[in-house]
This record gives sequence, structure tokens and C-alpha cells, in this order.
Amino acid sequence: MQRNLILYNCAIFVALVSDQASAFFGSTLKINILEKLLDITLQNRKILYKTLTETPREQLLKIPQGFNNNIWWNIAHVVVTQQLLVYKLSNLQMRVEDHLVDKFRKGTKPDGTATDEEIKKIANYLISTVEWTKEDLENGLFKEYNAYTTSANVTLSDVSAAISFNVFHEGIHLGAILALKKMV
Repeated sequence: MQRNLILYNCAIFVALVSDQASAFFGSTLKINILEKLLDITLQNRKILYKTLTETPREQLLKIPQGFNNNIWWNIAHVVVTQQLLVYKLSNLQMRVEDHLVDKFRKGTKPDGTATDEEIKKIANYLISTVEWTKEDLENGLFKEYNAYTTSANVTLSDVSAAISFNVFHEGIHLGAILALKKMV
């Protein structure tokens, strides 16, 4: 019941910030909502950055009994997924390397490794990818979007919906990270 309510609210919010809603509510409201969503994302990313930089590597990589991933995978997955949902589906060049996308996209599992270089890159991407999205949005780069239905059965039809859904997605993974931190 609670999951259905969450998905319902997510679908309502995605509809509110979609391009179709702009005609009804006006573009100023839509821009204000998107700015707020990116601010929320940035605050979440600051929490993830602190977790990534202050958690010992052994704890980042540990997969506790009953879990199928670790803190490290969840943090990297959040970065990669935002790039796929917002940039790739908009037919724009992603800002993260393909090998990171291949390693942390939906359907992957942790391999038990994390190089210093990977950790540093993901740490830097946590903040910079949100800042780049704000800039690219302001500069009008998002002109196309390939509709995509998520595993939560929410159809994203434009970049506004992708940014909105991404907040929901990152919240799920922050919850998983908080649970993992208690177990490691």
C-alpha cells in the first residue's frame, strides 16, 4: 500500500513538471519547480559525498547478509542513472565515462572493487553533474527526449519528468545506503 502511494505521488509530480503541464500552469512555475528539484538533488548529493569520503573503504565495499549491493555501488549508481535519465535519453553526451555507466547502471551488481581513481571521480561527479544539469537547463540544451518507462512503471516523456523522477530514485538509494550503514 505504501509503495503504491509513493508511486502515485511520484507520477502526479512527474505530470506536474512535464511539458504538457507547462501550458496549463505556465513555464515560470515549471522552472521554479525544476530549480527546487535540482536543489533537493544537490542536498542529497552532499549527503552522499560526505558518506563516500568519510566511510572507510572496507565499509563502502561490504555487502551485508540480506543485501545484494553495497554503499559504494549505490552512490555510483545514483550518478550514472541521473546521467542516463537526463542526458542519454535527451540525446546529449553524458558527462560520465562509459565504463562507469557499464559498471553501475540498472541491472549491475557490485564486483567488490573500487579504485582510488573511481572513488575520486564519483566523488567529484556527485556535485558537478547536478551543477552541469542546472547550467545546461538554463542554456536550453534539452530539446529532445526519448520517452522511457521506468521499472517503477512511471513513463518519462521529457527532461522535466526525468529530473523529477530522479529525485524519487535518489531517495530510494539514500534509504538503502542508510540501511547499509547500520549493517556495516
